[in-house]
Amino acid sequence: MSDFRIAVFEGDGIGPEIMAPTLKILESVESSQSDYKFSYEIAPAGAKHYLETGEALPKSSIALAEECDAILLSAMGLPDVRYPDGTEITPQIELRMLFDLFAGVRPVTVRNDDFSPLTLPDGEAIDFVLVRESTEGLFHSMSTGEVTNDRARETLQITRKTSEKLFDFTFELAKKRKASGQGAGRVTCVDKANVFRAFAFFRDVFKERAKQHADIATDYAYVDAMALWMVQKPWAFDVLVTENMFGDILSDLGAGLMGGLGLAPSADIGENHAVFQPCHGSAPDIAGKGIANPFAMILSAAMMLEWLGHRHGVSQMNVDAIRIQKAVDAVLAEGVAVTGDIGGKASTRAAADAVLKHLV
Repeated sequence: MSDFRIAVFEGDGIGPEIMAPTLKILESVESSQSDYKFSYEIAPAGAKHYLETGEALPKSSIALAEECDAILLSAMGLPDVRYPDGTEITPQIELRMLFDLFAGVRPVTVRNDDFSPLTLPDGEAIDFVLVRESTEGLFHSMSTGEVTNDRARETLQITRKTSEKLFDFTFELAKKRKASGQGAGRVTCVDKANVFRAFAFFRDVFKERAKQHADIATDYAYVDAMALWMVQKPWAFDVLVTENMFGDILSDLGAGLMGGLGLAPSADIGENHAVFQPCHGSAPDIAGKGIANPFAMILSAAMMLEWLGHRHGVSQMNVDAIRIQKAVDAVLAEGVAVTGDIGGKASTRAAADAVLKHLV
């Protein structure tokens, strides 16, 4: 049996409320087999921790995250809790930088349009992945931008080293999707190469790396056009890759296609570490009411299982990742045990319990 240590960041606001049932689901799939076992270790961090201690991301939590096999992170930060410079508490972004988690993976999946604002044409399904570079781009100067009475300036940075790693990761992802029958084997580079030299550089590096992956088709789109096409024909895409800020914006658009951020999981992956977290925020306005949507957190845990399974060669973890995804799909298809953000009346606990019942 393989033993894995998971660093758990419970988060702020609704964070602990959606983390608890997610761990319960992981414990359920873990107990049903004998190939792997998890131990969970709590890593204090976040806005509430900052208020209590003056630290948003303690060195002890960083060390724990570095030692563990994966990091499971719930919604973090509170809009009213900020650093002295006015910026929000964002340990999740700090972890990306500290561990060089360059590949932000944002799946966008709609198999039926019950919760999507779109009506899908007959025979079409939305199933693509947005890969967002997560350590540089316009986030490069985070908290260090220049501000005076007359102007404010932030610096965008794109490096060859990070871009090459990002593109190789993206092409390998497209190959996995194609091999499993999930994707067509095509990567679309999303940029603004017609205006900015930095994005022309980004596209040039993409073209260079594409030559090393000739079995995968490539095409290109300007980010403004992609925002349009994600609404008009989202079923036409397989894997998209883009800069940090563009990816931040487009991933929320992708969540909107699914029905909302409560259905949007994510991962930030590097060469040695990975963080798995829902795309949404901490929603302090509903914290403590027991009505938060747990599905994005649960699906993020499924992504963690998939990543660990591939990384360590434990096929049962990949099987269990699919089990969880199918269980969430089944609950959504029934449309009964769903929370208020997507039109239902179920509590957080009822929604998570429904997933547990569908685990087969």
